[in-house]
Amino acid sequence: MDVITRRRFLIASGVVAGGAAAAGATLGLREILATAGDGDPAAKTLVLVTLYGGNDGLNTVIPYGDPALAAARPDFAYAENELLDLGQGEALNPGMTGLHKLFGEGRLAVVRGVGYPKPNRSHFQSMDIWQTAQPDRPGTTGWLGRWLDTAGGDPRSAISFEPVLPPLLAGASSAGATVPGGELKLPAGVTPDLLNALGAADEGESPARARAAACFSDLARVRDLVSAPLSSDDDDSDAPATATGGAAPPLDQQLALVARCIEANVATRVYSVSLGGFDLHADGKDAQKALLTKLDKALAAFAERVAGKNVVTAVYSEFGRRVKANASDGTDHGTASNVFLLGDGVQGGLHGEPPNLTDLDEGDLKFTTDFRDVYATLLRDVLAADPEQILDGWSTHLDKVLTG
Repeated sequence: MDVITRRRFLIASGVVAGGAAAAGATLGLREILATAGDGDPAAKTLVLVTLYGGNDGLNTVIPYGDPALAAARPDFAYAENELLDLGQGEALNPGMTGLHKLFGEGRLAVVRGVGYPKPNRSHFQSMDIWQTAQPDRPGTTGWLGRWLDTAGGDPRSAISFEPVLPPLLAGASSAGATVPGGELKLPAGVTPDLLNALGAADEGESPARARAAACFSDLARVRDLVSAPLSSDDDDSDAPATATGGAAPPLDQQLALVARCIEANVATRVYSVSLGGFDLHADGKDAQKALLTKLDKALAAFAERVAGKNVVTAVYSEFGRRVKANASDGTDHGTASNVFLLGDGVQGGLHGEPPNLTDLDEGDLKFTTDFRDVYATLLRDVLAADPEQILDGWSTHLDKVLTG
């Protein structure tokens, strides 16, 4: 199985080589927490969750009421009592019980049919398009990097708890920062007290030595912050490799770090986290359900933890999958899919047009909502920014999804 991860995306992407992402900072947690209390309590925070690999939208938000679905995917069907009903003949995947609860409470918006003109079915080129928000000519800056350019350029304002800066945080004159986190397993005999002792400053030491010593304290602090992850029963021992060669931090632990920073009221306004492995060309039904269960546990717990703190979370993937299953009980690269929005100010429910499984574009869904409408809404209603300035003059947005 070809697992698409941040590592493969960044290697293939021209954004990293050409833009400010190449100079993105790697910060320790202490630099972020040093801004504790500096955040504006009235300002909203955006958390962007990228699902690498092309998540199958039709098996995430399932149009079970359309007979064309069973005809196209006879081995993907769930029993009706397993489906998590959303109304209008659609249901969430059975692995998404936490998000179904949020939907029932009016706290989850499902935006259907999201895509862009002349869709590209390459993982890397399509992700370039989504992260730069430039379908006609993917450039060297990300849409949130361009927002950072207009918001003062402090890398602590837009951070990723992943080993490599995503291109979406690369601006023309500034870039966000990575704060590598995740689970920390200390070697035998190495205790938090020892790490703190190694990290203590010595009088007269050089700046380079002081910074190296501080890394030990950062390790101890990261260990403390993720000692109680959002979903402690998650087993991500098979987590995909990252661009640095290590294992990507499990999503629940990335979100645990985000939650702790939000609780500390740091100055950060944008966070980027991710989950990979969605390129399921074979045996897709069960594998995707397992991934969606991980996504659901992490997101639902995070949403409960930061409720009332002016946080909006957006979840997207580079494309959906083809309507018809392949001969290996999997799905191949497609086009339009769903975007999830959850959090404070989100107007829950089903938004946009339902998928049409018979009026297709060479076997793929036709997009009915341009992803730039989603981005414009997030920029306007979450980050209080001018979407036209950041999205090359794009002037439309979603109605009745977010309150400003």
